[in-house]
Amino acid sequence: MANYDIKDIKLAEGGRRRIEWAAREMPVLQRINERFERERPLAGMRLSACLHVTTETANLMRTLQLGGAEVVLTASNPLSTQDDVAAALVSFMEIPVYAIKGEDNVTYYKHINAALDHKPHMTMDDGADLVSTLHKERRELLPGIIGGTEETTTGVVRLRAMAEDKALMFPVIAVNDAMTKHFFDNRYGTGQSTVDGIVRATNVLLAGKVFVVAGYGWCGRGLASRARGLGANVVVTEVDPLKALEAVMDGFRVMPMMDASRIGDIFCTVTGDLNVIDKHHFEVMKDGAIVANSGHFNVEINIPALGKMSIGKKLVRPFVEQYDLPDGRAIFILGDGRLINLAAAEGHPASVMDMSFANQALAAEYMVKNGKQMQNQVYGVPAEIDAEIARIKLGAMGVQIDVLTPEQVKYLNSWEAGT
Repeated sequence: MANYDIKDIKLAEGGRRRIEWAAREMPVLQRINERFERERPLAGMRLSACLHVTTETANLMRTLQLGGAEVVLTASNPLSTQDDVAAALVSFMEIPVYAIKGEDNVTYYKHINAALDHKPHMTMDDGADLVSTLHKERRELLPGIIGGTEETTTGVVRLRAMAEDKALMFPVIAVNDAMTKHFFDNRYGTGQSTVDGIVRATNVLLAGKVFVVAGYGWCGRGLASRARGLGANVVVTEVDPLKALEAVMDGFRVMPMMDASRIGDIFCTVTGDLNVIDKHHFEVMKDGAIVANSGHFNVEINIPALGKMSIGKKLVRPFVEQYDLPDGRAIFILGDGRLINLAAAEGHPASVMDMSFANQALAAEYMVKNGKQMQNQVYGVPAEIDAEIARIKLGAMGVQIDVLTPEQVKYLNSWEAGT
């Protein structure tokens, strides 16, 4: 394959303008850029990244490039690529990109392998497809890799399973577990962008609708909050009793998916698990039910089962497929069950990705410095990196906070003082 594979290089100028617009909302990355350009902490490192190809990701690629890394980028989802951004990265930043919006699975994995042909020293993953392909098909490259980073809950779960089975062959930092990532990216980013994707795809009014959120992790919390803010009657389904209890205490109705399926108007899965909405759920859904997913992989909705139940299927709007059932009902699937916030919209706003990608950049720097001393395990982001990102973000927002006095520090570290 050539040194890039994108839709159309002529889209580059529009992509460049959008990348610059996003950069205005990413002050933490801008601060890191200044230091990386001076210090070049990633000099000599070849880095293969498998991430959503968006304007925010483009700014992260620029940061890594300024830090001295030789970067290659491939898509982490067949529907998440912004083709103008891919063109701008190739044209203006001279970064090899292998990503085309709507690519089939064969092309998707060809692109992943093309990124691995770069013979990386480090990986940067969103869903662990790059790491998984390395371990399954490209094991000859493993000795040259010092470590990697992972962006998503789904990817971290996969990697921890690999580590538990002693299958993981290099250390990985779980960027997703940083508080400046999942508290904000997962909650506020996923919450807003998922609603954005559903509304862009359907143009339906959320107010008054029964909106079913499957999963009450950080993404589910954000989505439920934003749907309620637009007037929806939100129902949460869960399998974890603590999360279910939290949802009840937050004021949401909680019930099994089977019960929710009978009353829901709009459904969105954010669990990271398989067949969360299945055949028996489709059997009782209302005529006109809208079903979407904002988890990483398109497995949360059992679309093959729905296809077998249906007597016909047609595209009624971009990213909206109507499945006709024998009893006359129609069920609408959004974005082929893939991440609706990236399939039909633009993904997370830049200001929240600023923190997530700052974690990626600083975790890559940490891996360069410490990777050889680390075990083949999944590590959290060091607390000092998390705190520094929060401090920079607050400063960029014009927010100041208090500092402990020496007396207060001593008190908090003492066991002797009592009532």
